[in-house]
Amino acid sequence: MKQDSAEATLVLENVRKRREKGGNLFELHIPSFRIRPGEFIAIVGESGCGKSTLLDMLGLVLRPTSAETFEYNIPGRKRALDIDRMSRRDQARVRQRDLGYVLQNGGLLPFLSVRDNILLPCRINGQRRAESHVEELARRLKIENQMSKKPAFLSGGQRQRVAIARALAHRPPIVLADEPTAAVDRLTAREIRDTFRELTRQMGVTLLMVTHDVALVQDTVDRMFVFDVTKPAPEHTTAICREGTAGEVQQ
Repeated sequence: MKQDSAEATLVLENVRKRREKGGNLFELHIPSFRIRPGEFIAIVGESGCGKSTLLDMLGLVLRPTSAETFEYNIPGRKRALDIDRMSRRDQARVRQRDLGYVLQNGGLLPFLSVRDNILLPCRINGQRRAESHVEELARRLKIENQMSKKPAFLSGGQRQRVAIARALAHRPPIVLADEPTAAVDRLTAREIRDTFRELTRQMGVTLLMVTHDVALVQDTVDRMFVFDVTKPAPEHTTAICREGTAGEVQQ
């Protein structure tokens, strides 16, 4: 059963994005994408299916070509934020205050210590009493003994744990994670997945995780979105993003 827009953190209806490069056209269509607060959502598909395009739109890095509805219902906000009515300043504020990011390679600043990397979004948002929260995140993510190190001295798994702590440090209502376990081994990937899920559930954070690894998420997520990809012409690719199951992921 579909929920009303007011009950959803993110509401996308009939959203389209067209991208053209070197004479090749890619079209992504999202008929309906409604995400409830606190859900763990997997966006699953192979390379080139449109996962990153969708994540970039959700992160307000890309604007859709067209959209019937594209709204953020941020807790504590008096009204829904419609992308068509949002100025660049409004979008920057949402990215800064209401979104957390975990990049595939961690995206840590090499000249900052682990502690300062994690505290960075708190300082940007003027949160002056975040140290105890950050220390607790570090303990839960098993990086409490790495806080004075620079990222270059961490393992791949440790860097991803730091990136997760940073994404959660300023307590955003939504976290976008782009292949956060792609660079680590299977055991570490499962540990990171489980801790990430536990933390976001306890904090009431909505987590959207892009991955190509169906097996990693199929028994863990609340819901999964998959892509139907077709090529009506050699230079034209279309993809439809819809709610689905692990068995429907195109190989």
